[in-house]
Amino acid sequence: MRLTPLLMVTALLEAPTGLLLLLVPAIVLAVLFGWDHPGAEALVVSRVAGAGVLSVGVSSWMARHDARTPGQLGVLAGVLVYNVVGSAVLLYAGAALGTIGVLLWPAVVYHVALSAWSVAGALSGSAAKRR
Repeated sequence: MRLTPLLMVTALLEAPTGLLLLLVPAIVLAVLFGWDHPGAEALVVSRVAGAGVLSVGVSSWMARHDARTPGQLGVLAGVLVYNVVGSAVLLYAGAALGTIGVLLWPAVVYHVALSAWSVAGALSGSAAKRR
């Protein structure tokens, strides 16, 4: 399985999200969690998260054309961890905390789908090595 499509989707969605978190975090917090007036602390933490999300997007874009190099597999592992943890945190925010904005559940579905796609990509490489 080629990892290029997965890394391109990740890059094209995460990099702009990271930029939005850096530049206008209140908008992202409103659509994800329904927060109308986040505190200054939430805005600072969101900007730090935005830097991390942007880095996931940039590293995915840079590794998209590699052919199962150690660097690309490292990016894939990072994308997998990011999506598994991200979906768990977002699910917790909605289910346990009740902080639900219009894009929360679509974001959960997106991160779960990318987690599954990342696992499939990692496993396809492992199967190819065993042959």
